[in-house]
Amino acid sequence: MTGNQSFLRDFKPTESKQDVTFGNNMTARIKGYGNITNGHFTIKKVAYVDGLKHNLISVSQLCDNNHEVLFTKQRSIITDAKTKVILVNSDRLGNMYPLDMDLIYGKPDICLLSKASADISWLWHRRLSHLNFGYINKLIANDLVRGLPLLKLDNETLCAACEGGKLSKSSHKSIPESSVSEPLELLHIDRCGPAKTQSIKGKKYILVIIDDYSRFT
Repeated sequence: MTGNQSFLRDFKPTESKQDVTFGNNMTARIKGYGNITNGHFTIKKVAYVDGLKHNLISVSQLCDNNHEVLFTKQRSIITDAKTKVILVNSDRLGNMYPLDMDLIYGKPDICLLSKASADISWLWHRRLSHLNFGYINKLIANDLVRGLPLLKLDNETLCAACEGGKLSKSSHKSIPESSVSEPLELLHIDRCGPAKTQSIKGKKYILVIIDDYSRFT
């Protein structure tokens, strides 16, 4: 929970009357919830408590969200429980272990975001109907889609499905010279009809014959 609303992204005020009781038995009202992120590590559903002077984080809730927290003599480390990737590495300050995060306020600058792994990049590429990474990063930078990770999505290899979908057959090469050497050697014949309106003599069909050599019709 935090007492600074500017820290929160995607802030949603709440109408439910929920109070927080502090150690001195004083209470404060929860005004809403949002997310805190540095582009690489995101803490979801952080409560905004009006009048709270310090930011508080629950280690047990971090562990419930598939994170591991390690406290040593010099620092505190938060890692992903599955990948073991270090998400936050904070130095100890006296008797406190403050969370050292460069928070992102408002719209994130895409060039400052951490690069996503190949698996995450391909996952969102497929989820968004094989949208190219340039447009996906614009969605992230302009905060246009909820749920997109604040990571720079990119991949150096080509998507096989996208590559196959952009393939096109080459047209047949035009023949510079005709192989026909005399009239009536090659005829192009086409029949049209039946026509709804008959000719004066009651005909419904038209037979078109074109001589390839003279183009006489």
